[in-house]
Amino acid sequence: MSDTYCSDCKRNTEVVFDHSAGDTVCSECGLVLESRSIDETSEWRTFADESGDHDPNRVGGPVNPLLADGALTTVISRVANGSNGDSSLARLQNRGGDPDRAIVLAFKTIANMADRLSLVTTIKDRANEIYKRLDDQKCTRGRNLEALVAACIYIACRQEGKPRTVKEICSIVTGATKKEIGRAKEFIVKQLKVEMGESMEMGTIHAGDYLRRFCSNLGMTHDEVKAVQETVQKAGDFDIRRSPISIAAAIIFMITQLSESKKPLRDISAATTVAEGTIKNAYRDLYPHAAKIIPEWYAKERDLKNLSSPKA
Repeated sequence: MSDTYCSDCKRNTEVVFDHSAGDTVCSECGLVLESRSIDETSEWRTFADESGDHDPNRVGGPVNPLLADGALTTVISRVANGSNGDSSLARLQNRGGDPDRAIVLAFKTIANMADRLSLVTTIKDRANEIYKRLDDQKCTRGRNLEALVAACIYIACRQEGKPRTVKEICSIVTGATKKEIGRAKEFIVKQLKVEMGESMEMGTIHAGDYLRRFCSNLGMTHDEVKAVQETVQKAGDFDIRRSPISIAAAIIFMITQLSESKKPLRDISAATTVAEGTIKNAYRDLYPHAAKIIPEWYAKERDLKNLSSPKA
């Protein structure tokens, strides 16, 4: 029972759900407030020890517009004590094959990788769309599935403005190397360029795109994160010819040196997936501009003397 406004009683009253008729009835005056309502709850509850061939569910997953049949196919399962007719139908269906079997496997792989990277649904859906466009061109056969899927996720992250490094994606992939993922990315960009007749928009990467995730991995305080963000913005006014991820890692190293909880370089390297030598090189380029890019509210000029010399 729950409270719902009744138009006859002119106030909120308790209502009764008649599941057999699909009616919502006022418990005081008997007025039918809603008829033929749809029960959106699960038809059955399936527990872990009830998996296998005894699943009582009679419905499948949601509609997927990227599949040829919208994922509305009927699967005939084999029952242990079923009739010969049931077994024959299941056998015939398996012989017919599923034209979407390969792309469904790819979508499952994308979903698994997206979950391990804690990616939002929009990125996963964009990766599915990119792979579907490749599959429509019949150019995925014979290629490393995990490399293609990882490259689709990399491109989708960039297009959605939430870029991930190739090293981050490679860390959750077992069947492809960093070089194979890079080649797959170039292959996808080339193929989709042929399809669209123009270069595919990949999205521009900025150092600020990585900051929140890196700072969270290092357990930095709110003030430290704010100082890192302001430093990155001011660093954009100078000609620092380093990759965005290297600049982000170097600025995090610079800010943590001025804080009470100094982070070792090896910890920053592990959290940002940037080599220690690369961080040092980017820090060397940023060091001469430290007084101009680090916000004054976080560190005074005398505090900047605590920064280690890049030559040390």
